Order: sequence, then structure tokens, then C-alpha cells
Amino acid sequence: MKEEWKVRAEAMVRRQILARGIPEGLLTEAMRTLPRDRFVPEELRERAWDDGPLPIGRGQTISQPYMVARMTWLLDVGPGDRVLEIGTGSGYQAALLAAMGCVVVSVERIAVLARHAKAFLDELGLTVTVVAGDGREGYAPGAPYRGILVTAAAQELPPAWSEELDEGGRLVVPLEVSPGLERLLVRRRVEGRFIDGWDDYCRFVPVLPGVEEED
Repeated sequence: MKEEWKVRAEAMVRRQILARGIPEGLLTEAMRTLPRDRFVPEELRERAWDDGPLPIGRGQTISQPYMVARMTWLLDVGPGDRVLEIGTGSGYQAALLAAMGCVVVSVERIAVLARHAKAFLDELGLTVTVVAGDGREGYAPGAPYRGILVTAAAQELPPAWSEELDEGGRLVVPLEVSPGLERLLVRRRVEGRFIDGWDDYCRFVPVLPGVEEED
């Protein structure tokens, strides 16, 4: 008999991801392997599979499952691809990318969240380099990246995100298009130039500067 979380993961994938047009494949298989309820505070675990975001503390959230899947699908990465995530948060997005076989670096400005996420990712046996730092600066030691995924809303694009993108790679970021309104920007690097396209409207916590040390 399947563990309860695996049953709920299967239902989440079927009802929220496949039903909205994300195709079956490496992404959906990876989502089935992750105990999403373990990435949220204990008092919210019953809601972890709901069709919406949840707070994880420090003013941060774990994104709606569909939005996680949508952004990952838009990133178009797979086994062996180097990926930079800006905004580790709970670690769920990084875990998904690692479960897909990507080589993942994740930058988190809130040091306590970075530490907790790294500990749980290690517990799951997922290899992710978690860095406590200012995500606006990217992470040059791991560049270039096949994919850069930003899990917070930006008012503008810091130069590092485009500079660290590999040829043929993609940047997926919620970009503010008007006050209180964000939309997913998909930037591709093709023959040394950038081609931008737009996808779903969305809502994310904002990209903030600096590093918040543990108190």
C-alpha cells in the first residue's frame, strides 16, 4: 500500500498539473517523488497539496504546485544541466530540479531558510549547492547556467542573471509589468543575443536586496 503522501502527490499531479496542460514526463515524475508536505510548517502539512501557495515563515511562501511546474517546464532543463535558482525558500523548487537530474545551485538571502532547506535536501539525498547570498548578484562561481529560475518578483532584471546564462539557456522570472501585477518573462540566449517572451500572470513575494543573517 502506498504511503499517504505518495497518493496525494499523484492526485496533485493529475488534477493540478496534467489537467492544466503540462505534459507527462520527467517533471511530473519528479513531482511524484517529493513529499511536498515536509517542505511546509507542521501545522500546514494537511494543506501542502492544495492548489495554492502557503506561508513558510519570514514573510516567504512555497509556491502553488502548478506555478512551480509551469516555471520548471518553461525552463526546459534536464539531466546534467546546470541550473541557478534565485530564492531557495523551502527548498521545494530546488528539490524538484535536483530530482530531475539537474546540477542545482540555489541562492537564498535569508540565512536561516538557506540552512533549513539545505539540511532537508541532504536528508532527502538530493544534491543541491545552497548559498546564503544576495540573489540579485547571481552566483558567478557556478556559471554559465543552462537555466536560471527566479522564485520572487523582480522590478527589473539585474545584469548578472543575463550575463550568467549559457548559450541556448533560459531565464524564467516573475517580472513586474505594472504596480501589483507580475508576469513570467522567459528570456533565451541565442547566438549571443537575448530573445524575450511572456507567459502566465502571477503573484510572488518581491526580490529584496542584501542578506538577512540569523538572529
